[in-house]
Amino acid sequence: MKKLYLECQTGAAGDMLCAALYELLPDKEAYIEKMNSLGLHGVTVSAETGMSGALSGTRMRVKVHGHEEHEHHHEHEHEHHHEHEHHHHHASLADITAMIDAMPLSENVRKKAAEVYALIAEAEAKAHGTQPGLVHFHEVGTLDAVIDVTGFCLLIEMLGIDSVTASPVTTGFGSVMTAHGLLPVPAPATAALLTGIPTRAGDIEKELCTPTGAALLKAFCASFGERPAMTVDNVGCGLGNMEIPDRPNCVRAFLGKAASEGAEELCEIRANVDDMTGEAAAFAAEALMEAGARDVYIQQVIMKKGRPGLIFVVLCLKSEADRFADLLFRHTTTLGVRIFDCRRIALPRSTQERETPLGRVRFKTAEGRGTVRRKPEYEDMAAIAKREGLSLSQVRAILNKNC
Repeated sequence: MKKLYLECQTGAAGDMLCAALYELLPDKEAYIEKMNSLGLHGVTVSAETGMSGALSGTRMRVKVHGHEEHEHHHEHEHEHHHEHEHHHHHASLADITAMIDAMPLSENVRKKAAEVYALIAEAEAKAHGTQPGLVHFHEVGTLDAVIDVTGFCLLIEMLGIDSVTASPVTTGFGSVMTAHGLLPVPAPATAALLTGIPTRAGDIEKELCTPTGAALLKAFCASFGERPAMTVDNVGCGLGNMEIPDRPNCVRAFLGKAASEGAEELCEIRANVDDMTGEAAAFAAEALMEAGARDVYIQQVIMKKGRPGLIFVVLCLKSEADRFADLLFRHTTTLGVRIFDCRRIALPRSTQERETPLGRVRFKTAEGRGTVRRKPEYEDMAAIAKREGLSLSQVRAILNKNC
């Protein structure tokens, strides 16, 4: 299982997070080519090596019609307007969602990118007393941030990352000039996104964490704290554009696996119910998976007095046990949960996209301990079957010849 740890000692911005993960890629050119083929008119993405303080790393460059916007000089991230303000070259959340949906990316990447942007819109709406659908984003800032959001989601998929954790987030302090005037740091939208996440002001009187950076951390990180015991295979360093006199301005990404050869210390949480419909149980299971559970399954049992019932079984990190217990109480009718410590050994997994006679298809690979298992992604097979008028088994047979 691939684990990613993000070190945010000088904050987090979308371009810095993308640059840190970009450094971990074995095929960097494939990522740049993909980002430049998203169909965004006038937008170009590139990467360049550089220095920040004593550290070398990568900076991501995004140009919109030849002009570059730096997120750490990012008043544009706060240029949001209410519905009654009639400005040209602004986009609503619906516009951005439609833009993401039209991109030639996998369904998982598009879905996650839309979720991240919905978090940003919700936070901006809360900060400015409006509704998420009425928040409007400045055109250039929007394209820059959309590239950061979709780019990060794509990088997670390309690297085959299974688990993301991060350090507490340094926000900086002081004030920042925005389209709304002078605002405190962290800016209201950033502060809203960082609720429930460990943060510290630090000793730098600047804005270090941006709304895009905060939204990506909130959407992907299962927990926050010190770097866990892990065997590190690679380290990426994503540089920011702002210079800090006495230290590097960067996000570092540590990629590896659990220290004990793939063994994870997890919790298994069980809850019994006898008064939920199948639809309600399915909704609960989906909500638990979306919240970051390692696994969720439901067993049918006969309970006391002969009543048919269900047992929800949730697998999660030990540090997340209380959160998933709360989610079980919220989404099921259980009156109590049981928590058991357990140790799981899982084969490392990755996803690669391959050219096949039926087009480009993602293949999942699990490899380790003398075993290799590979199979095509179900969503890709289903899409091909519908497009070509084939059965799922026919598509699988063709693709398995190309494994």
